[in-house]
Amino acid sequence: MKHIFLIRHGETDWNREGRFQGKMDIPLNALGRKQAEAAAGTLKNAAIDRVVSSSLSRAADTASASTALSGLAVEVADGFREIDHGLWEGHTADEVEKLWPGMLASWHSHPETVTMPEGETLKDVQVRAWAALEDVIAAPGSRVAVFSHDAVIKVILCGVVDCNLSSFWRFRIANASITLLEAGEKGLSLHVMGDAHHTGNPWKREEQKGL
Repeated sequence: MKHIFLIRHGETDWNREGRFQGKMDIPLNALGRKQAEAAAGTLKNAAIDRVVSSSLSRAADTASASTALSGLAVEVADGFREIDHGLWEGHTADEVEKLWPGMLASWHSHPETVTMPEGETLKDVQVRAWAALEDVIAAPGSRVAVFSHDAVIKVILCGVVDCNLSSFWRFRIANASITLLEAGEKGLSLHVMGDAHHTGNPWKREEQKGL
């Protein structure tokens, strides 16, 4: 039996501004660092024995807040990096609509059909993220913390609950929230989704337009 904790990184300024950030390495802001510390405090008692992170600093720094308490090393797995938004990156939703008329509406209504200009599809992300998750399951460690990103966690959840990627927007994953999966004889099961009580805002989920 293996438990996998999926933690979304803390807030960045681009999250707050509603900018698509994707593969851009945007750092945590002051609130994001506080959120990372809050998540670390919650995970401290979870008996984590391995820590894996996306290669992007906003995830790695969120992970480092936890390893500062546990003494574990942060392992990097690039399969958990955020979706590549391509040419949308750095733009707000309003700017994307002006530059690529109609694409944003498709992204919000049928996300599984959209290929970001010079970027990725949700299927691209799911394939690499699922492969990275399978590597985590196969490797040593019975309670593993994986620090990643909103779109990555959502496409993993689509796979766990066996729903189409068209259901992508039905999940709302807050910054620094914790999702818990269990890998056992019957496969993967979802035990906790997007728990953010440690951030002091357990029920509210901000709609971040830059995704």
